[in-house]
This record gives sequence, structure tokens and C-alpha cells, in this order.
Amino acid sequence: MPQIDMPYAQLQTYSGINPKPADFEHYWDQALAEMRATDPKVELIPSSFQTPAAECFDLYFTGVGGARVHAKYARPRGASEPHPAVLQFHGYTGSAGDWNERLAYVSLGFSVFAMDCRGQGGSSEDAGGVKGNTHHGHIIRGLDDKPENLLFRGIFLDTAQLASIAMDMKEVDETRVYATGWSQGGALTIACAALEPRIRKAAPVYPFLSDYKRVWQMDLAKDAYEELRGYFRRFDPQHKREDEVFTRLGYIDIQHLANRIRADVVMGVGLMDTICPPSTQFAAYNKIQSRKRLEVYPDFGHEGLPGLHDTIIQFFLSEE
Repeated sequence: MPQIDMPYAQLQTYSGINPKPADFEHYWDQALAEMRATDPKVELIPSSFQTPAAECFDLYFTGVGGARVHAKYARPRGASEPHPAVLQFHGYTGSAGDWNERLAYVSLGFSVFAMDCRGQGGSSEDAGGVKGNTHHGHIIRGLDDKPENLLFRGIFLDTAQLASIAMDMKEVDETRVYATGWSQGGALTIACAALEPRIRKAAPVYPFLSDYKRVWQMDLAKDAYEELRGYFRRFDPQHKREDEVFTRLGYIDIQHLANRIRADVVMGVGLMDTICPPSTQFAAYNKIQSRKRLEVYPDFGHEGLPGLHDTIIQFFLSEE
């Protein structure tokens, strides 16, 4: 079998090389305390898009730092009993997408919450206000400021805050809230399940934002990770601060959050992925301590994985 990364047997034990900051756990405990102290000021506005089966709303809440975050919320029309819910997270630079992408789950009796990431392609705000470079990418946004100002800290917290809001909805069964997403959405699925341990099931697919130093080592700081190369070329061309930079990025490296997950996990990976290399994905997966399984696609890269959407639906429908 051709390979672009480690042999599969090695991937199964790989534990990542990006440094984990010494105060990582304290950093995220403090971040969660800040999130819980934030009044979300939840607002539901009926959408112009409605169907006979789905009641649709634009949901807004205030996240850490004061940004108003938007999510599309669709629920089964007329459902009177608490029912399961799915949180959906989109790919890098994208948005929650069209309403029709929510309807399959609604037809199965799920409420669906699809979040727009701050400052990307949807309707959520980016409150800004960081020092240093903000050019070409959210991984490096805030990198030259305090660690608390890394943009992905706020985005990760938004996923957990949305989960908490969903669980507080009277129509949602708080014991059956699930999360899923592909690429950046896969990373946010892992972050959400890590920061909100009440998430029951999580289905990340080829997650982004993991093991940054490994990406660099493989000379794959291009495409979705291009901003890493751009940052060094502009601000540290001789890599004198390389250790400092990768350690700072460790605060927003999902592999270091993964051991907090309590959800059951099904994760999809393509072994020919040159956008989010398989080893970086396994660095996170191998740290998950809850019940988990992989759906492996040996000949596929960062693309559609046949049958996986169906597998995820069946996973969420299962009573196991």
C-alpha cells in the first residue's frame, strides 16, 4: 500500500511531537471558568427558511471576549418530548452552510445546532483586539500576544458554550447531545467533547489543528497550514524562536485536549491525507481514553469518504 506518512502500525502508537505547555491544564481550566462566568444572552430569531417538518432559527450568543456568535438551529416541528441533538462544526474559513444540510437529522428526530466560527465565512463576530500579526490565518492570530488571546481559544470555548446552551434547551435531552465535523470541524468536535464532557458521542473526521510541529517536520505547512510557514518567513526567518512558537501553539493543539474526552468516539481518517497528515490525527486519537473506534480509508485523502456520513448517522442513532 502506498503511504505519505508513517506505516500504519507506527501510526497506532504515535503520540505527537508538538510541545505541551507546562501550564496547559491550568490554562484551559481558567478558560472554562471565564466561559462559565460569561452571560451568553441567548437570542433566537425565526429564520425566513422554514419547512413543514423543521422549525428553523438563527441563534446568537455572547462568547468570551464579548463576540456575538451565530449558529443555525433547526428542531423537529411540534416535538413535545426531549430528544437528541447534534452539534455540527464546519471546515476552515467556511460557514454553517445551507439549511438543507440540517434536515436529514431533523427528519430523524434530532435538533441540530450548526455554529459559524468567529471571523470566518459565516455570521459570527471576530472581536479582534490582539497584538501582532493577524495576516492570513487564525492559527497564528494572537500568537504574539498573551496566550489568552489566541483566537482558537475563543473558538474552542464557543463550541463548549454552544453545547451547554443546547443542553439547557427544554426540548433537548441533555444526556444525548452529539458532535461532528470534518477537518476544522473535526478539530472542533474534539475540542467540544474535551471541554464539555457531557457530550455523549463525538464523530470527528480527519481533524485539523493537531501536532503542528509534525506538520512542519513533514514539509506540509502549506494549504490549510500555510500560515505557519508564512509566520516564520515574516517574523522568525532564522527560527530562533522555534521552540517558543511551537510551545505557544501547544495551547491550541487538540491532541493535548483529547484525554479530557468522555464521549464515545468514531473517527474517520484517510491515510493519503496531505492536508492534515494521518500522524497528526493519530496523535490526537491515541490520547482519547474513552470508548473509540476508527474508520480507516487507506486510499483516500482530504476528501469525501464513501459511506462515512451514513456510518456517523447510524452511530448517533445507536442506543449503545
